[in-house]
Amino acid sequence: MNTMNWLRRKGSDAVTTEKLLVDLRILAADMEQLLKTTAGQTGEQVAQVRARAEASLNAVTARVADLQNAAAANTRAAGRATDAYVRANPWQMMSLCALGGVILGLGLSRGGTAAS
Repeated sequence: MNTMNWLRRKGSDAVTTEKLLVDLRILAADMEQLLKTTAGQTGEQVAQVRARAEASLNAVTARVADLQNAAAANTRAAGRATDAYVRANPWQMMSLCALGGVILGLGLSRGGTAAS
């Protein structure tokens, strides 16, 4: 089963990018601590495990950086698109904001009188 399909089907339990980044940072910190702790240990098997762990840590760190860069690029692109739309349609946006203010005002005024 494809992991992304599984995540989509999980609904509210789905992993978000932020959760994934936090988990990967924690994993990287734990691996760094493990590597520091076992630095004085000797033996061929320990050296092999340390080498694999170090390679995995480097790969995870690079992947987290890539995800952060991609998220930042997507955010900047969305901001530019929003800015372009607002500049191209100023009156529509002002009308939408005014309508939103009226709806918010009505909601707050009704909520305030019902509580009194």
